[in-house]
This record gives sequence, C-alpha cells and structure tokens, in this order.
Amino acid sequence: MATLVPVPKLGQSEETVTIVKWRKAEGEAVKKGDVLFEVETDKAVLEVESQFAGTLLKIVVPAGQVVPVMSICAVIGNPGEPLPAIPAAPTPATPAAGSTAAPAKPPSIATIVKTATAMPSVAPAAAAVPVAVAPAPAPVSTAARRQAVSPRARKLAASYLIDLKAVPGSGPDGRVVEKDVQTYLEASGYRNRKITPAAFNLAKQLGFTLFEIKATGETGRITIEDVRRTDAERPKPMSKIRQVIARRLQHSKQTIPHFYTTVSIDMTDLLELRKELKKAGSSYSVTDFIVKATAAVLKEFPSVNSRTDDSVNVRWSSAVHIGLAVSLENGLVVPVIRNADKLTLDELHEVAIELADKARDGKLQPQEMQGGTFTISNMGMLNVENFSAIINPGESAILAVSSTMPAAVVNRERQIVVRDLMKVTLSADHRLVDGAMAAAFVNALKRRIENISAWKQELGQ
Repeated sequence: MATLVPVPKLGQSEETVTIVKWRKAEGEAVKKGDVLFEVETDKAVLEVESQFAGTLLKIVVPAGQVVPVMSICAVIGNPGEPLPAIPAAPTPATPAAGSTAAPAKPPSIATIVKTATAMPSVAPAAAAVPVAVAPAPAPVSTAARRQAVSPRARKLAASYLIDLKAVPGSGPDGRVVEKDVQTYLEASGYRNRKITPAAFNLAKQLGFTLFEIKATGETGRITIEDVRRTDAERPKPMSKIRQVIARRLQHSKQTIPHFYTTVSIDMTDLLELRKELKKAGSSYSVTDFIVKATAAVLKEFPSVNSRTDDSVNVRWSSAVHIGLAVSLENGLVVPVIRNADKLTLDELHEVAIELADKARDGKLQPQEMQGGTFTISNMGMLNVENFSAIINPGESAILAVSSTMPAAVVNRERQIVVRDLMKVTLSADHRLVDGAMAAAFVNALKRRIENISAWKQELGQ
C-alpha cells in the first residue's frame, strides 16, 4: 500500500519550509534512513531522511516551492501501484466572518528569538483580515483589467524584446493591435538599437526587454556579456535564512541600546603554550581557549549572562550556554555549546568541532541553535584588526573576537617590544549592563586568557 510522505515539523516555530532539493528521483528505490530531500527553514538547510522503504512513486512538491509543514510532499510505495488521493496542504485557521480580531501586539525580543516567522523566497501576500460581509464590489475599470492584445499584435511583439504594457492601444477599449506595435517600434527608437543574435536569444530567455539592457561595447551593440551583467544586477529575493537574519538584527539595532568596550589581549604566551601542546598531540584552537575563559568569566558577571523579554523583566540564567557564530555561504548560524562552564577544554574542543562541522554540512537541528545565553563572534581567521558585533536579540551582550596581530608595546620595564595582540569588543545592552560592568568583564576576560599558569593547571601540567 502506498504511503503519503509529509513535510516534517522541524522546530516549534516552523510553519512553512522551502524544499530546496530532492535527493531521490521518481521511480528510484528508497530505504529507511535514506536522505529523501533537503528543506530550508528560517535557521538552516536540513536533510530529511525517509521513514519509509519502497519506491518514490511521485514527487508532489517540486524543489523551490514553499509549503506548510505536515503537507504531503511525496508518495512512496510499490512500483506500478495506483496513487492514493492526496489531501490538500493544511492552511492556518482563520476567524469566522464578522468576528473581531484582537489588536496585534508588537512581538517581544524573546518571541522573535523563539519564533522567527518563516518567509517564502518571494514577496508574501498580505495577511487576510476578517471582515463583515460587504456588498459586491463595483465592476473593475478597463484599465485595471488584463490588457487586451490582438493575436497578430502579440505574435509581432514576440519577435521583439518589448514590453506590451508600454504599448498604447488604439483598438476598442484600449486593445493593442498590430499597428500599435509597429508605431511603438518606430516612436521608441527601438529599431536604432543594436543587439547580437546570441544576446537577443539570451535576453528573450531571461525575460528582458531591449530597453532594460545597457550596451557597454564601443560600437553601441548589446552583447551577451551585457545581458549577463543585467541579469546579475537584477534584484533577487534573499534566502530564507538571510531574511530572518535581516529581521532579527535590524530589530536588535533599532530596539537595543548598544555600547561597546574594547581591550587588547596579549596572546604571545598562550600561542607559545598552544604550540607546545600541539607538539604533544593536543591541537586546541584559539577559539577553545576563548570559549573556556568566557564561560568562566560569565559566572562572575551574571548580568552579562542574563536575558530580557524586551519589557521590564530580566531573567538571569544559572547555566552558561555559549553560541558560536558560524559563517555559511548563504548566511550564518549560531550553534550553542550547552553548559560550557562545566566542560573541560578537551570537551569544549570536541563539541565546537562537531557543531561547526554540522553547521557547514547543513545538519544542525533546530534545538542545537536555541537557548543560548551569550554569543561569541570570532573573525580571528579573517585578518581583521577590530569589529563590533550586533547583539543576538534577547541576550544582554555579544563578544567580537578579532585577529591576533604583532604590535609594538611598552612592557613593565618601559621597553618597546613586539607582542601578539588580539582585540576583543563586548557589545552590551545598556538596559542590562552599564559601562563599569562591561569594562570589568572584558578586563577579567583579558586576565583569564593571559594567565598561563592557570591554563597549565587546567591542563594538568
């Protein structure tokens, strides 16, 4: 018996997802545990494994389409068996006609963190508003109706790269006739423009009009490169992940009073220790040391490890869950290292590698990106001297880690020496953290990272 395959609900906040790619084709055998397709949620691109074995009889939802979760996307069964009836995709419930909807309440930061509304890759339609039954609307004017075009005019226009909407119609009720197209070609200067045959075919395939493409060649002729450049510059919808990043960070910058505190940390001795450890077979990253030190310092400064619901409430967290920003091709994700203050350096190293690999492979689960209490954004590998990060909505601060670079400094003996310095900047929410506390936090972090004897004790040396 054929089985209907639903789109799984991958997170509490997910209402719709985009099917990015089918990994199995119609007619192909499927085993339990095989990756059937990939979906894009508002946080990541995830693989969906099949819970059924058989043959993929039909793909109901093609790649690139946005669908509600739990809607049927495929049918798996035995080869040749008839397809069952496929129910329509579920739709959100709407209030009864005539009912009065409660006024919309602005979302809190916590709500945005927990429920990032999924957005399709095209502009969404306006939300329906329940209204009382109204009289039938007046007939739509001729201008608002679909443009009337004669078959001969349409055929002639198809031979040229023109927009029929730009052609005034002289026929009955504004109907565009063949003569109107000919007049437009002459009056618009269309015939004076030059385009190569290959460029013409590509422009037609991509749906461009001749007037959208600017010629860059010396002869004034539009080339295929001009068409490709125009296509590259055409506005394209952001990915679902990028849309969520844009909404959340814009909200953060507009509603959270950010301020910034920077210190330079002397990494010379720690880098030397790291080299010794590597020779002994322990390959720790600089990030491992930063996370371990940050987790320890956060226990000393509970306000920096607190959260707000964007109102008058502050919630301190007894646990330290550190999010690590990981850059991806289409955006960034923040997997969370849970109870980071209770992990050894070895455990932190293993967890950080596992989460980063899963993030880059698109295998992070929604729960692995939720519940953070503090975030670290490390651009140390990107050769930047200094930067400031935007606070993850709901959290009270974020630490921006820059590259370690040699610099001339004055030591305690007032001599100029070369040391390896790393700047870190704490972006803090001034509603929860004041300047003195931020300064104390970054200086405590500086002392913790520079304390080589403490690191050796931590490592049992």
